[in-house]
Amino acid sequence: MEKQKAFQLDVVSVRIVKDAPLFSDRKIQNPKDAVSLLGEMLCEMDREVVCVINLKTDGTPINCNIASMGTISQAIAEPRELFKSAILSNAAQMILVHNHPSGTLEPSKDDTIMTDRILKLSGFLGIPLIDHVIVGGDNSRYFSFREKEMLIMPKITLTQDYHYLDFGQKTMAAEKGRGR
Repeated sequence: MEKQKAFQLDVVSVRIVKDAPLFSDRKIQNPKDAVSLLGEMLCEMDREVVCVINLKTDGTPINCNIASMGTISQAIAEPRELFKSAILSNAAQMILVHNHPSGTLEPSKDDTIMTDRILKLSGFLGIPLIDHVIVGGDNSRYFSFREKEMLIMPKITLTQDYHYLDFGQKTMAAEKGRGR
């Protein structure tokens, strides 16, 4: 009989690796500040790039992470990539900045869906999304979800009594009751 090997669980370390710095000790108070930090670099890109600027509570940038590099017309950015650097940096808040190489600043359907998803998740994680800014063309104009009053932090109410937790069981019980 062959002896079975014992299961080994790998221990991993997750660390932030610093790249070339963006020089800014200037607080980010509004979308223009975010654009002045990253806009020029993003407007030179030939494909969509999504960046996360991680901030301290007073708006001072901690770092910037290029979370996704896509095609000429879209960049797919999943929440895990967008929040990874914010969590590792102990960020108090975050700003998304991405470019439209076409120069069109109007958010796409995908941009709006991503913003809504990140806004909701940021409330749960305690790292508020304070803006999503789109740059393009010659970097003289931008689109800010915050300035357009499209960023409304959802009210999150958490259950405080375990008797009221659902976990989908009530839904499953209701379906069984209907003969499904």
